[in-house]
Amino acid sequence: MIQAILQYEFLQNAFLTGLLIGVIAPLIGAFIVVRRLSLIADALSHVTLSGIAVSLFLSKTFTGLAGLNPLFIGMAFSVAGSLFIERLRDLYKHYQELAIPIILSGGIGIGAIFISLADGFNTDLFSYLFGSVSAVSRADLYVIILVSILVISLIIILYKELFLLSFDEEYAKASGISAKMIHFIFMVMVALVIAASMRVVGILLVSSLMTLPVAASIRISRGFKQTIGFSVLFGELSVIIGLISAYYLDLAPGGTIVVSAIIILLLSIVYKKVSTNFDVKRNEVRI
Repeated sequence: MIQAILQYEFLQNAFLTGLLIGVIAPLIGAFIVVRRLSLIADALSHVTLSGIAVSLFLSKTFTGLAGLNPLFIGMAFSVAGSLFIERLRDLYKHYQELAIPIILSGGIGIGAIFISLADGFNTDLFSYLFGSVSAVSRADLYVIILVSILVISLIIILYKELFLLSFDEEYAKASGISAKMIHFIFMVMVALVIAASMRVVGILLVSSLMTLPVAASIRISRGFKQTIGFSVLFGELSVIIGLISAYYLDLAPGGTIVVSAIIILLLSIVYKKVSTNFDVKRNEVRI
């Protein structure tokens, strides 16, 4: 497999992209889970699907747009969806959770319409839904590198603000932090990560890579920074194991990555239970 990676450019693109996604998806996912906004990833992934469907429709209908990269329109729709979520959360101050199903429903509806206009599902659309090793181009890799640099840089710069807003929003506002601006930046980052991850993981499964490694790390970590560290570690392991499995078994990488993340989650649950029982027995012996 290593020889194949060195020989074929598409495998190099897929593995480099996967390694980057294995970092940024759990990294941003740690803040999403702590803020109890896990379903936002699902909503934005469906909006991204709409963008992909629109792009495929345009490239099929207009000859001049045949070379259009769906990644860009997918990102544009994802960012627009994040802005609409923020707007709806302002409109429904006492029912802010309504923003998520509204955007999710809209994304599914628009996506279904343009999928129909583009004559239904095809190989390209299927690869976006569940990921594809061969679909990642060099241009996609460059875009994901830029997104990764942007997301990691913003999290480092705004870590204190994001941390306070995640755990105590009222205190953060009292401290003079511009909660609305920080939340806006955060939502745009989430949208970019989702759009960037869709090539390898797939639109319908990308939210899993943002939440499952975090869920596993929560079981064994003892602080937020440790949660982030374990999340990134588990995310990378999921991507590496998933891509290797997809290569040898000829499966969609999104599915193998998510199944790998689920196995890691189950192992972390078992480890926590075993270690807890061991600690209890050790304390009983001491008593």
